[in-house]
Amino acid sequence: MNPEPPATSDASEAVTPETLREQYESGATVDELVAASGLSYGTVLNRLHDAGTVMRTSWQTRLMRQNPQARQRLAAHLRTLYEQHGATLTELATAAEETRRGARRLLIEAGGTVRTTQQTLRMRTAARAAERHKLAVSLRVRYEAGATVPELAREHSYSVATVYRLLHQAGARMRPQHHHGPTRREGQRL
Repeated sequence: MNPEPPATSDASEAVTPETLREQYESGATVDELVAASGLSYGTVLNRLHDAGTVMRTSWQTRLMRQNPQARQRLAAHLRTLYEQHGATLTELATAAEETRRGARRLLIEAGGTVRTTQQTLRMRTAARAAERHKLAVSLRVRYEAGATVPELAREHSYSVATVYRLLHQAGARMRPQHHHGPTRREGQRL
């Protein structure tokens, strides 16, 4: 027969994992949470883990405490990258030298809303289409100013067929094609 679990006090029950997580993410250390809650070090760590808390290193805590404005600026920058440039959480993590979860937390702190993968793909597809349209228009301007299709293809490292397609998409009025082979003489067959 198993022994009964030890009775817990109402005070320790009142300290929820979410409350500990909020305090920790606001800058409190585990030691400070232990002292304030009266819970053991292991219990505080377990509750932080249960709440899905991303743990910091001591230097991250020091940095956070030294300059909370820097954290706010970083969070705002990550939100801009995420919302206006279509960055993924992985790209945010790289930019912030954080984990994905840490970057997600910063994004939410800045008031951002996390997208689904499908939303990110749609956003990036739309951005690529806009870039391609912009390129097509610039090719059209150059073509109508006298540049040849082969010149444009070389300049942009595209195939001639891609340049023709982009010019067509931009509505360029095409010049008649020239025959670039050997010239024909009267009565000569090729």
